[in-house]
Amino acid sequence: MRVTQGTFSFLDDLTDSEIEAQIAYALSNDWAIMVEYTDDPHPRNSFWEMWKQPEFDLEPGEADVAMRDVAACREAYPNHYVKVVAYDSSLGRQTSALSFMVNRPAEEPGFRLERQDKADRQMRYTVVPYAHWAGPARAPRPSSREWPGAADHPGRGRRLRRGQDDHHPRPGADPRRGSGHPRLHRRLPPL
Repeated sequence: MRVTQGTFSFLDDLTDSEIEAQIAYALSNDWAIMVEYTDDPHPRNSFWEMWKQPEFDLEPGEADVAMRDVAACREAYPNHYVKVVAYDSSLGRQTSALSFMVNRPAEEPGFRLERQDKADRQMRYTVVPYAHWAGPARAPRPSSREWPGAADHPGRGRRLRRGQDDHHPRPGADPRRGSGHPRLHRRLPPL
């Protein structure tokens, strides 16, 4: 699956000379240049990692400086998505004016669509990236009582059966009867 985000995403990948021409165009409009990367190009993931701070002080003839940043980011993250963002910082705009991908992983994992039935015949759809998918069978999500690292906390890290309460034992309470808390556990019949 080919991820299509940003300007020129439906075209073939841009060559380095075409990328440099787009950066020169952005610099001629007084837009700042920044390079960003991610391994999760989910459509709602609008906050990619910045390679370094945006270049606000580049002149129109200094597209080669931004190209060095692109090359360095591609070399450091060859299996990530890398994009160039041109930021318009003019008063009243202050937004990205142009963004386009300059690097893709060799194999793009794509997305899958999960569907959930809700009340009143409603359907809920969720887009899940395969980049975070654990193979053919999804990795089970921990329940509220089985979180990773819970061994550091007393009474957590293992599933408690109904009627058990390791969190707040009553002093002198019979362990076979639970804590005796009326709202958390049902009482057992007398022994």
